[in-house]
Amino acid sequence: MSDGTAKETKAQRVERLKRELDPWQHAGEILRFAREGYASVPPEWLGTYFRWWGVYTQGDGVGAVGGKNGEGRALPYFMVRIRVPNGLLFSHQLRTIADLAEEYARGLADITVRENIQLHWVRIEDLPELFRRLGLAGLTTMGTCGDVTRNITGCPLAGVDADEIVDASPLVLAATRMLAGNPEFVNVPRKWKVSITGCRVWCSYPEINDVGMTAIRHPATGEIGFSVRVGGGLSADPRFATRLNAFVRWHQAVPVLRGITEIFRDSDVLRTNREKARLKFLFLTHGWTAERFEQELERRLGFSLDPAVTEQRPNDVYRDHVGIHQQKQEGYCYAGFAVLRGRMTPQDMRDAARLADSYGTGELRTTPMQNLLIPNVRRVRVGGLVEDAEATALRLEASPFWRGTVACTGSEFCKLALTETKGFARGLVEELERRLPRFEEHVKIHVAGCPNSCGQHWIADIGLEGKKIKVDGRIVDAYYFCVGGSVGQHQTTARPIGFRIPATESAAAIERLLRRYLETRRGVDESFRAFSARHTDAELREMLAGEVLAPVERDPVTGAVPHGVDH
Repeated sequence: MSDGTAKETKAQRVERLKRELDPWQHAGEILRFAREGYASVPPEWLGTYFRWWGVYTQGDGVGAVGGKNGEGRALPYFMVRIRVPNGLLFSHQLRTIADLAEEYARGLADITVRENIQLHWVRIEDLPELFRRLGLAGLTTMGTCGDVTRNITGCPLAGVDADEIVDASPLVLAATRMLAGNPEFVNVPRKWKVSITGCRVWCSYPEINDVGMTAIRHPATGEIGFSVRVGGGLSADPRFATRLNAFVRWHQAVPVLRGITEIFRDSDVLRTNREKARLKFLFLTHGWTAERFEQELERRLGFSLDPAVTEQRPNDVYRDHVGIHQQKQEGYCYAGFAVLRGRMTPQDMRDAARLADSYGTGELRTTPMQNLLIPNVRRVRVGGLVEDAEATALRLEASPFWRGTVACTGSEFCKLALTETKGFARGLVEELERRLPRFEEHVKIHVAGCPNSCGQHWIADIGLEGKKIKVDGRIVDAYYFCVGGSVGQHQTTARPIGFRIPATESAAAIERLLRRYLETRRGVDESFRAFSARHTDAELREMLAGEVLAPVERDPVTGAVPHGVDH
């Protein structure tokens, strides 16, 4: 018989666990687990507390299939996510990551869309040594997962971009010091994503962050400050952030961010449903407006913010930074390497570190498009760097497909994914290069292994959302196509156009679509974004299929709430 006690919901359980223990104050438990082995780790650490240390259980290689409640089975291994604020790295740090990947992660490391670096296959016994060596190199995993502030992103060219408004990286670092590891913010309702950029092209995608600050010059005074956006995010309910009516001065940026974070932390209404716990749901579900948000923010700040000024959002700008480009410092360049899918081997990382030392100042930058940059290369030494890089696997030049393809972790390691993405993305790129060898236009192809959009398919020219379908009696990987996503001046989510095919047929479909684009675009200057915007879903579906095809409904989103995913 029932004792009359209602069963604890998922949200109630997580909130109770967060109230009971601050994982940042209990690192000693991880040392104990390492001594006693995987079997000693209790469920609350495996499923919750580890995430505050950037650690979560690794899937068994088939994703969500075979598990329960939309989440697959876990292996006794972990993914470890390394925090890289603003993407700023030094050569000795990258060498440390290369060594750790080689010794503890089976030679794999992935750059993420939040400028982090992830390792896989890490054993519980190896976590203390891995943490120790990261700490010696000035790196940490703290707060890269869990209901805390994730890695704060910014323009990877901060301080060297020839066209930037201001180098905002000092604010990124200050905000990281304020939020990461701070017990005041160890428990917010869900993941908390912040971007602060001083560039004109918004390459860190402030539009899809919980908080996005973008530099702007006041037209009347010339003072450099920031526009502020709140409530952005992708996942299954994509929403572009709302701009507040505020011009935030430099010295106000960190206090304003703190105030916004406090609003989120104190919004208990967001703690009742894990599926609707992000800041955007204050606007989507609970009736908040920009005006109400501004009033609450100013109440917490104790002062009024100046009104916003006119801003110029970036037009159709490609944000990958690949190739050799002039810096703001005369006589210096930066070198951008296209890292397909963000995946690097230890040798790749050591080569990049060596090039940074030999031709730059030992600095490197990770990017939101999963690439790697070396700044501060003297122009007279560019030729040597190019020649030296040719002897490595690093690419300074690449096809639009290699440059423009982004992929999430996928079922190889993620328990929530429906499809394998990393290998698929590489094969897709190679086949498109073979099918369209003279294609030269910028096009972004983003691969997401499930609806949670860690691969950011909602803002891609061509977004592929992982599905499972039955073909000849077998369950196979498939992709549902979303077309025409964009950020900046033309921001819009990619349209689900009712087209789904087995993964193996994706390259042929994309070839058909891109050939029609080349054949029928309105002049050589028409972007794919503009092309897709002037065609209906049915027309785009026909271009992909090569025939008139009835639409297929996008599957309803069910299953587990994403926790360790990085989008």
